[in-house]
This record gives sequence, C-alpha cells and structure tokens, in this order.
Amino acid sequence: MKNILKFNILFFASLLFAVGCSEEDYDLGDLSAPTNLVIETELTGQDVEHPYGDGSGEVKINVSAENAIAYKIDFGTATDKNFVSFNGQTTRKFSTPGINDYTLTIVAYGAGGTATTVTQEITVESVFSPEPEIITSLVGDGSKTWVVDKATAGHFGVGPWSDSSVIPEWWSAGVNEKVGSADCFYSATFTFSETENGFTLNVDAPEGAFTKTGSLSNNLPGIPAEGAEDCYDGYTGGSSSFIFVPSGTGVAPSAPSTKTAIELAGSNTFIGYGAVQKEYEILELTPDVLYLRVQGTETGNAWYIRLIPAE
Repeated sequence: MKNILKFNILFFASLLFAVGCSEEDYDLGDLSAPTNLVIETELTGQDVEHPYGDGSGEVKINVSAENAIAYKIDFGTATDKNFVSFNGQTTRKFSTPGINDYTLTIVAYGAGGTATTVTQEITVESVFSPEPEIITSLVGDGSKTWVVDKATAGHFGVGPWSDSSVIPEWWSAGVNEKVGSADCFYSATFTFSETENGFTLNVDAPEGAFTKTGSLSNNLPGIPAEGAEDCYDGYTGGSSSFIFVPSGTGVAPSAPSTKTAIELAGSNTFIGYGAVQKEYEILELTPDVLYLRVQGTETGNAWYIRLIPAE
C-alpha cells in the first residue's frame, strides 16, 4: 500500500541572465524551479491491521518532480544526516521504539541552483528487542564501565564504510598506539546503565574527547569549530539516553556482527571516538569485549573501536 501525497507547486518566475563579453551576448536559458513534486512512501508490511507497518520501521521513499536534477532528503530524526539522491529513491529504517511521527523534508534542485522544498508527515512503528545476552553483557548487573583496550593490537582502526567490509583493512592501531599523542583516548570511561526508563550512557573524559572538530565530531559540546584530530579538553563528559536498534548496515548474515547497534541520543555523548554518526554497530559483545563499528569522520570511512571493562 502506498501513501501518495502530491504537491502542486507554484513555480517561480523564470530568471534570465544576460552576460556581456566583448561584442557577444550569452544566454543561460530558462532557470525554473522544480514543480509538481511528488513523494511516495511505502511502509513495509503495511495493511489494514498494521497501518504503521509491520514493526520493522522500514520505509521506501520515492520522490519525483519536473525539472529536478537532484534531491536532498531530511528524514526528520536526530541521528540522520541529509541524504542526497539523483534518482529520488531510498529506503530508511526508522528505529525509535513505538509508534512515532516523522517529518520528511524534501528539497528538489533544478538547473542553476533553483530549488523547491516540501514536507510530509509519516507515522511509523518500530518494534525491536535485542538478545538478552547483549543487554546483560553491556550493563552487567545494571551498570558497567568500559574503556578502550589499549593493550590489544587493533583496538582502533579504519576501513571502508561498506557492507562488503567489516575489518579495519586500511589501518589498525598497535598496542598503546596513542599513548603520549592522545592520552584522552585511553583515560575516558564509558558507563552503560539500565534504568526504569530505559538505558543511559555516561561519559567521563578527564583529559578531553579524542575526535576531530566542528561537525566532524557530531557537534560534541566544547569541541572547537576547526582543528585536526586531537584531544580536546573543552569536553569533559556528558550523559544521554540510548536505545538498541537493528544495525543500519547491510553486512552479510555470515559477517561477524550482532546485527544490533547502540544509537545515542543528542550530542552530549560518544563511544571511544567522536564520530559522524550516533549509531555504533556491535560487531562483538561478551562480558569481556565490546567491539564497535561506526561511520567515521570523513565520508566513506568506518572506524573500529575495541573496549574492555574498566578495572
């Protein structure tokens, strides 16, 4: 079943620019903003008995418009960055538990930078419960503190952000690799707790956050707008809630992953390294090891972080 909402947009007056050069005139042509923008949303498993989908949270989105050459889609969630598409097609898994409303904001771009913006409300249901072992391994008897495992080679690494790669194939840290150059990476602690209202993460960073700057740190408080990768003591810690969600990546079923992720709320917390996204895929989790994968600072990078319980 598809929910189709069609917007009849009054297009802008055509703009004609004449540029004189020597004795010739150059005409850039008719620059009209995209019109007749159509948004189609299909909720997986939606029917009369399941008006908000089957609980997977998966929604197929198809956007089209006349005179459009590209589309920017804002999914209306706190953790997603804008998605740019040239064909107007994408699939998004909305993972906040329960039945929730989201506002899709679509910008259709035409020639010469012209643009038309519209919004559409959708209501999606997401039902997800991680394996009990994941919860007990992460929070212990109710609260458990973790640190980066500096004594193990490969505790930090980088590889391609790709569903076909789940290892840090580009670079992997040696034992104590960041000692002396980024001590905050090892002194920060990450305490995961289960409460009556859900789950919380408390970060204690006495020597600052190990991250890059500006938007590359996902706007962690106290991090400057510009600068290289470093320890930034403007951030000393923070708390936020988090939820377990199905991993947003599509790695093969045989890949070493729990297919479960930790999704942090807001911008006050991070795990190990301040990264672009707030969804940390759990590749491995036992009472003694927490091995994570998260989209890195630069486009196309995946960061790998290995943690162990604090002594």
